[in-house]
Amino acid sequence: MRWASAISQQVSVEGAVEELAAAVDAQLDGLAPDLLLAFTTMHYLSQREEVVPALRRRFPGAAVAGCTGAGVIGAGREVEDSSAFSLTAAHLPEVALNPFHIDKDTMPSPDAPPDAWTRVTGVEPDAEPHFILLADPFSIDGEELLAGLDFAFPASPKIGGLASGGQRPNVQALYADEGALAGGAVGVALSGNVVMDTIVAQGCRPVGRPLRVTAADRNILAELDGEPALQALQETFAALSPPEQRLAQRNLFIGLAPAAGVDIDDPGEYLIRNLLGADPDKGLLAVGALPSEGQIVRFHVRDAQTSADDLRALLRAYAPQGGATGALLFSCTGRGVGLYGEPGHDSALFRDEVGAAPVGGFFCNGEIGPVGGTTYLHGYTSSFGIFRPRAG
Repeated sequence: MRWASAISQQVSVEGAVEELAAAVDAQLDGLAPDLLLAFTTMHYLSQREEVVPALRRRFPGAAVAGCTGAGVIGAGREVEDSSAFSLTAAHLPEVALNPFHIDKDTMPSPDAPPDAWTRVTGVEPDAEPHFILLADPFSIDGEELLAGLDFAFPASPKIGGLASGGQRPNVQALYADEGALAGGAVGVALSGNVVMDTIVAQGCRPVGRPLRVTAADRNILAELDGEPALQALQETFAALSPPEQRLAQRNLFIGLAPAAGVDIDDPGEYLIRNLLGADPDKGLLAVGALPSEGQIVRFHVRDAQTSADDLRALLRAYAPQGGATGALLFSCTGRGVGLYGEPGHDSALFRDEVGAAPVGGFFCNGEIGPVGGTTYLHGYTSSFGIFRPRAG
């Protein structure tokens, strides 16, 4: 198994693909890639129909998937403020690839049996597939897509992101074997001699103590530990130091422990969601999730240092496992230079902690990755898929 990652800022698709192909050939020592993952900034939008044909002319035997992004990641760089074309290529012996495209007309209904998902993805659960998923946020329900795939493939890791860069429907593009697509979702299922490890860095740290939901109605928190939810938040805020109070005024979130039995003192076990509003008269909190009675929640804050520390700790814990041959990084458009004040932060941190495995990806309108065994759409997150051979 060999991976390569390259980036080009040539203004034409044809010129960019030639530059990318030369870099890929050099990194793969002439081995033919089986998989190409292409990510382009919106500067190439007028040339989007040329992307897949140009890649196919240069690498005729490879499966293609990709999308447009507000910024792209590749070859150790993160380009957010100018045109760039990122290409990640993989030579994958003994690995079966099943590319697929799902749109609102072909996506199975929420109550469909697993066989319906097998038909649209072209892969059986017994194959133990690993999924790379790229979706257009304007034309498909990403959370419904993930729930269906989790139902049909509960043991399969899923990683990816929502295309970004456009502010309205039918502007962004997805790339697949058949060319540029205006909507839906594209994916690749990998099975055989491959393992995809996942790291989801939500970039938050807890404040206050864990609290149990004692009354809730859909996304409304009524009581935490038997007292009004807003009162519990106010008590948490009052106990913070003045610097943390200033941070919480701008960047306060809620974390939900996704399952019973998890380590509630481990920040990585919480699913981070937004606080949407409060009702001072009734003591209610509205949150961007559907908490259930008995669930453990904890308030969280986020800043650049916390985000960096969170990712560093996760990568450092993963590093001793070794064997990484390549990785994909799906990072929120709210990270990057806007968060850290410098380009390439998360890519550099991966290189420092895990090693020199090629990394490619893009900046997303929502990041896909698992927390507590369930796949979610995230925000302000960096989701990594790290690849290694299953055997050897």
